[in-house]
Amino acid sequence: MHRSSDMAQTVDFESGVPLHLQVREIIRNGVEALVLDENGRMPTEAELVERFGVSRVTIRNAMQSLVEEGMFRRERGRGTFLNSNRPENWVGRLMGFTESIREAGFEPGARILRQGMTKDHPDAVREQMNQRAMWELKRVRLADGLPIAIEQAYYPPEIGLDLERQDLLTIAVYKYLEEEQNIFLKEADQKISAVKAQEEEVELLGISPGDPLLYIERISYAHSNEPIEFLKALYHPDYYQYMIKLMRRSPG
Repeated sequence: MHRSSDMAQTVDFESGVPLHLQVREIIRNGVEALVLDENGRMPTEAELVERFGVSRVTIRNAMQSLVEEGMFRRERGRGTFLNSNRPENWVGRLMGFTESIREAGFEPGARILRQGMTKDHPDAVREQMNQRAMWELKRVRLADGLPIAIEQAYYPPEIGLDLERQDLLTIAVYKYLEEEQNIFLKEADQKISAVKAQEEEVELLGISPGDPLLYIERISYAHSNEPIEFLKALYHPDYYQYMIKLMRRSPG
């Protein structure tokens, strides 16, 4: 999903959302406005403290999270630098459907197809998640009421049974885990491929048999390195796309 730069955002001290999470998201969304030179050098901690009106600890926690994700790198004696000019270290932003769709300007929604505990999950899920029983959530995902995706997610029981008590039609799962459960996401392994629409996708997405779909398989990890979600999803490519910037390394 395309997102625009916006450094006009300010921290909301009354929202209840942890300040370091707010600062992290503002920097992510408008990082281009913060870059100081052609080498991608970022402002100092003191400059960011003045910019956001928060403590050094808040800035340090926000930046540490972004460094761990690979968005920035620290160089002793030189400062913090944006990694976007290092193609071999390209790291995408880990977002769920609800966050992506909202950033694209649409209203997210869902229809629940299946939810609850299961032992009938694929071998790949069992191996990657190391769980004999999983909590499963399968939904049709909507953008402004239009069905554009089918997502099937598996969670460890303790996470899934908590999610079951939430509004699964509107919840932003990653945001909920971080802000309400203090389960902070670190990274994800994701593969993307193309498939042809089968009978179920034709019926649920209102498309034709054989139409191309974007297939995503993703395993998301917490900072403890424990896998917390195995996602299998099919997206309509007319409404959901990935864009990756690639650059050739300079000679020498």
